[in-house]
Amino acid sequence: MMSRSYTNLLDLAEGNFAALGPSGGGGRRRSGSFGMKRMSRVMTVPGTLSELDGEDDSEPAATNSVASDVPSSVSGERLLVVSNQLPILARRRPDGRGWSFSWDDDSLLLQLRDGVPDDMEVLFVGGVRADVPAAEQDEVAQALYDRFRCAAVFLPESLHDRFYHRFCKRTLWPLFHYMLPFSASISPPSSSTAPPDNGRFDRGAWEAYVLANKFFFEKVVEVINPEDDYVWVHDYHLMALPTFLRRRFNRLRIGFFLHSPFPSSEIYRTLPVREEILKALLNCDLIGFHTFDYARHFLSCCSRMLGIEYQSKRGYIGLEYFGRTVGIKIMPVGVHMDQLQSVLSLPDRHWRVSELQQQFDGKTVLLGVDDMDIFKGINLKLLAFENLLKTHTKWQGRAVLVQIARPVRGKGKDLEAIEAEIRESHNRINAEFGQPGYTPVVLIDRDVSSVEKSAFFTIAECVVVTAVRDGMNLTPYEYIVCRQGITGSESSSSEVCGPKKSMLVVSEFIGCSPSLSGAIRVNPWNVEATAEAMNEAISMSEQEKQLRHEKHYRYVSTHDVAYWSKSFIQDLERACKDHFRRTCWGIGLGFGFRVVALDPHFTKLNMDSIVMAYERSESRTILLDYDGTLVAQTSINKAPSAEVLRIINTLCSDKRNVVFIVSGRSRDKLGEWFSSCPKLGLAAEHGYFLRWSRDEEWQTCAQASDFGWMEMAEPVMNLYTESTDGSYIETKESALVWHHQDADSGFGSSQAKEMLDHLESVLANEPVSVKSGQFIVEVKPQGVSKGVIAEKILASMKERGKQADFVLCIGDDRSDEDMFENIADIIKRGMVAPKTPLFACTVGQKPSKAKFYLDDTFEVATMLSTLADATDVEPITGLADELSASVSSINIGGEQTQSSDRPFRGL
Repeated sequence: MMSRSYTNLLDLAEGNFAALGPSGGGGRRRSGSFGMKRMSRVMTVPGTLSELDGEDDSEPAATNSVASDVPSSVSGERLLVVSNQLPILARRRPDGRGWSFSWDDDSLLLQLRDGVPDDMEVLFVGGVRADVPAAEQDEVAQALYDRFRCAAVFLPESLHDRFYHRFCKRTLWPLFHYMLPFSASISPPSSSTAPPDNGRFDRGAWEAYVLANKFFFEKVVEVINPEDDYVWVHDYHLMALPTFLRRRFNRLRIGFFLHSPFPSSEIYRTLPVREEILKALLNCDLIGFHTFDYARHFLSCCSRMLGIEYQSKRGYIGLEYFGRTVGIKIMPVGVHMDQLQSVLSLPDRHWRVSELQQQFDGKTVLLGVDDMDIFKGINLKLLAFENLLKTHTKWQGRAVLVQIARPVRGKGKDLEAIEAEIRESHNRINAEFGQPGYTPVVLIDRDVSSVEKSAFFTIAECVVVTAVRDGMNLTPYEYIVCRQGITGSESSSSEVCGPKKSMLVVSEFIGCSPSLSGAIRVNPWNVEATAEAMNEAISMSEQEKQLRHEKHYRYVSTHDVAYWSKSFIQDLERACKDHFRRTCWGIGLGFGFRVVALDPHFTKLNMDSIVMAYERSESRTILLDYDGTLVAQTSINKAPSAEVLRIINTLCSDKRNVVFIVSGRSRDKLGEWFSSCPKLGLAAEHGYFLRWSRDEEWQTCAQASDFGWMEMAEPVMNLYTESTDGSYIETKESALVWHHQDADSGFGSSQAKEMLDHLESVLANEPVSVKSGQFIVEVKPQGVSKGVIAEKILASMKERGKQADFVLCIGDDRSDEDMFENIADIIKRGMVAPKTPLFACTVGQKPSKAKFYLDDTFEVATMLSTLADATDVEPITGLADELSASVSSINIGGEQTQSSDRPFRGL
């Protein structure tokens, strides 16, 4: 029996688990292949990545893509919009023979086409909102593609139940709306056969989620042209899809937009598959959110759980992920202005408005339009309205709350409980405050047409939204447009006359709240404050209502759905502009899969090339960082291994080599660790101390002699150490270093930034530099860096007539970037021989000033061992002995080196 703890996406994707049973696994049909030819798939990079679905491109032509039989702009750019459901309404014909289809004009996916460039074709991929028998699926899929350019995905019924009702709706949806697992008792629809989950994570449902995402992936593969197409994936139902797509086409241009909230890291971290979902999303090029709060929570999760920090540059937020920059887009969606205007111009709307005006004549109408949902806060709204009538008695008999509660698909015990609470509050308020001819709360618990809804918007003085958590909620936007009326025409006698005005009371927990600066924002849980906000809204002066309305309408009318989709597509194009210029590798298994993208000038260090250059050279300089280069950062034992010592001694034994360890470590520690390497040079504390061999005295390579600044810096560092659990101060002879790798990642980073600013302010007039590094903040004398000491070593070699004709420099962190930068132009400055091969190499695939990289410390050791094998090991005096006597006379950048066995410090 297979393990229930799956980490390999291949196992999940192939359905190799018992949870799905016969109906969800091997007995399934390939959705939507319907006898058409599969498009020839052009890979985007040299070297094809292994395919997830195990298909062979040599399969018969009968399984090829639908696109081969349908004229399309395959040669040009297309946008594939992938979502759980197609923007199509499907109905069986009255005679029961066949289906009728039409566009769903209310679908956001359909409306986003208005922002797509005219020369870009839009193709939709998604499920059909109808139960189509298996025998009819091929015919339906063909019709949808021919007539609507929609590629339909059909999931087996049992798989759909586990995927949608169990994982999407009972795990992701509650969690994303801040409902912790121990309280997540969302009941499935009555049609579901799933057992109660009791708040526990359902591994089988997660497996079904992954498999369902693979069905969508297979459909995308059938219709995609990876060289030209953009893929835009929508919402939390398909968060695993980017990993499938990226694995198959590693340069495919992928965008994702989340239409729900994204919870804080403290909530999200309770999800057992938290890292898998984050890594899947990071396979996108652009990830979109409605608000900064949602994006901030996602970035915080990436930092806390994956150790990835974001950067903001010129208004764009990006995450560096293995050489790729994953863009973060913050843009709330808007309404479709033309559709709303067309509804406002419908003939039957006018009599509906007149009818409502007569019904509520002389009354002040507050309106709520919500789904009957546990997160919409309808009962909180009723309680706030009840409080309004009690505390502001002038509104009794005058104020009416009309609550449209649209029924949602399916039923559950939580929905039933909420509905019962709403009805109880409705009956209680009407019984207490109702009068002949006056009903304070009007509850409409049925589907309301767009025309009827627009009529209610037109006559309402205020719209109240008290959702406790909601992704966007476009109700306030629709209300504003309806209150404005038809653009460019005079209102009829049945319309609201005079200046246009509107008022909004909105929950601070909904996505549209930040964009409505004129609305009164409330915490819906505070019933009394919400009641006061209602009173303020309907009591406000007419002029103030008008000004707020005008401000809102300017925003809503210009930031519509077309503006949203156009902006997203433009940013997706920008995020992908370097896709075909960069070199890419796909590495990792399962959800650990990622694409490493590198600049064409940034390449992996080739063993053959460096060995060839090494063997041809006569005067070599080898500069090695220590932590993260010769020993892993995660290693508990930081002392060098016997193998490292052997390799270094072998390299040092060649008279043509000058080998240095250039580290931030103290001279005592380095001297202790490398006491068995007599010919090795050591540069301690980033080059403040220098020693050419074990038998030589330490030299001080800086003019700094006054360390009084330490008495100023140390109290500041102590202040942050006391308040940051897990941090500590390392006191060196020439520097102070604050470490926070063991502190909470978010808090430690925040404290480091604050400390950096604080120290720079306190030490502004001192001859020191304050820099941050990997989990550190360091204060050290000015003019001390690995770059400076590299120049000193090379200059000393030139002074003695042993000008280097081979330079190897390896490091892994920011301090090593100084070394890479300083040796980049040493040939032009004449510090080394002409045509000297320069191998500046960073450890790890990341942005760097080095031109080469090695993956890890193991590869560094392997490379150095290869050089050691090519080394002349005669036990003769090395070049370092000849150079050590002259180093004190070398002057670099106005700094005269001094020889001393004690540091110059005022302690």
